[in-house]
Amino acid sequence: MGRSKFSQKEIDVIGKLLQRRLSGTRNQQKVIRHTLRTVFEFNISDFNVQGKAFTYEDLQECVRRGRIKILDDATIEAMKQRHAEMKLRDEQLRKAEAVANGEEVDWQEALRQWKEYYGTAE
Repeated sequence: MGRSKFSQKEIDVIGKLLQRRLSGTRNQQKVIRHTLRTVFEFNISDFNVQGKAFTYEDLQECVRRGRIKILDDATIEAMKQRHAEMKLRDEQLRKAEAVANGEEVDWQEALRQWKEYYGTAE
């Protein structure tokens, strides 16, 4: 599940990408979908009818109906910042748990111990 709240600038760019996607080659369409998912966290599947192409007009309809909300730039940036912080925290927790379970090695700790043991300084 991606985002459903965007700035007007983001909606404008997403709309242009959707228009380009329909006229692009298969490879170009894949790149555009990837960009929508990774840069904007916009998943077409969150809004479209299965089996039907999602168009610029469908995007505008989602905005009109309130399925996609347009917020000011500052609010969107704050949301992105909180999301990035939560993602970083979750990754740190996952890594700590994996190290504790023996599934991963904490290479920074191993390097610190190695330097301590062999007496090398940075």
